[in-house]
Amino acid sequence: MARCSTYVLYILYVSRVRVECDAMRNQPPAPTARYVLPEFTERTSSGTRTMDPYAKLLQERIVFLGSPIDDTSANDVMAQFIHLEHTAPDQDISLYINSPGGSFTAMTAIYDTMRFVSCDIQTVCLGQAASAASVLLAAGTPGKRLALPGARILIHQPSLHEPVRGQADDLEIQAREMARTRELLEELYARHTGRPRDRISQDLERDTILTAQQAVDYGLVDRLTAARKPALSPARR
Repeated sequence: MARCSTYVLYILYVSRVRVECDAMRNQPPAPTARYVLPEFTERTSSGTRTMDPYAKLLQERIVFLGSPIDDTSANDVMAQFIHLEHTAPDQDISLYINSPGGSFTAMTAIYDTMRFVSCDIQTVCLGQAASAASVLLAAGTPGKRLALPGARILIHQPSLHEPVRGQADDLEIQAREMARTRELLEELYARHTGRPRDRISQDLERDTILTAQQAVDYGLVDRLTAARKPALSPARR
């Protein structure tokens, strides 16, 4: 029992170190100020309406995920998916992704909502789709998963995002949950890329960074796109 507990402590220590290293590698420095978003004022039959760019994109059935994936951003994305399905269940939704990844549970909440709504989900990577964000990119409707030529995609195994404290039994529970999370992650990648689980498991051991074309070859996306117009106008099913 003592040997097992020592091993669990070692695994959790290594995972914590990996979290800190992942944060240094994948997270850019926090901006000191945000660019002020412009507003658009349109004249309508009932008067005028003012919108920011994100509201304008939503009007075009485009959901933008441009931040780390946490409970707040996940709730925003899910709410937009459900609203767009309600307004037009027979039209596609486009999910634009430029995210360093984040919480696994927040990612699965978005993932399950993508499967739940009746609309096809077109996913488009611009910038990067790293870690949990790469799962969402791959989970788009087959044939409608796109990446811009300069995008990069990163996949790796899950890791702890906060220090774990407690008794040996508590640490064993966390270690088992980490192992279960990794198995689920391997299953998701295998399902959406068509690659065997053993290959996925090997690639997740360390950061695997792919160019847009390499992501196509890997099966995470279906094709590259350099044209703006098709991506901004989701086609009717």
